[in-house]
Amino acid sequence: MTSSGSDTGSSATTRRDPDSPASPFDAFSHDYDEALNAGLSLSGETPAFFARERLKWLARRLLEMGVSVRSVVDYGCGKGSATPLFFELLDAERVTGVDASEKLLEMARATHASDRAVFLSRAGYEPAAREDLVFCNGVFHHVPPPHRPAEISAILDSLKPGGLLALWENNPWNPAARLVMSRVAFDAGAVTLTPPETRRLVEGGGFEVLRTDFLFIFPRVLRSLRGIEPALVRLPLGAQYQVLCRKPAGAGRG
Repeated sequence: MTSSGSDTGSSATTRRDPDSPASPFDAFSHDYDEALNAGLSLSGETPAFFARERLKWLARRLLEMGVSVRSVVDYGCGKGSATPLFFELLDAERVTGVDASEKLLEMARATHASDRAVFLSRAGYEPAAREDLVFCNGVFHHVPPPHRPAEISAILDSLKPGGLLALWENNPWNPAARLVMSRVAFDAGAVTLTPPETRRLVEGGGFEVLRTDFLFIFPRVLRSLRGIEPALVRLPLGAQYQVLCRKPAGAGRG
């Protein structure tokens, strides 16, 4: 429930000059999990729970669409904690993690780098119009609104025609999501996006929106009710939502 492809809380991905000051998320690199858990503990679950459930839901949607992905960009990867899940749940062959925080990237490389997983700074990342999927969790509420279209453009240019963007954001219509964010230090000053705002953002950037799903309605104390959540995903009840969209043929690079 917060920000990052990997963890549920990660750094914003706004492009910055290599000579500019370090990412604000560098300051949280050593107590990142503690800061995140200060909020998520209210749900009774861990960041790992939310990371797995997001990827399980996405895998379910891809299976329904008959889509397989070989290459994934985790846009706002943080410490790279979701990297193993892309291989396990999506059967990806290659993962590229991108983040603005060099200190979080150092942690990601130390733990998850391999011949199948690389981690790049946002400043050094160059979209190549070849990826099957970009996964982006909780990043855009950390991106200043005037800079968001540029980030969507970079994501569009990362994908091959027909490639997919799975954009997850915290749902500001959900009181629990707002409470969690109020307790997470690195969410101070974040500007949340409503589902319609996110859809307008991606559509304005050239994407075709396929569907919006809302997840994480019930906390752990009510986990016996989670079996009904799949029937409720079209209702704006969950603490997070996924906007799944496609790059049309002829859009952007590629």
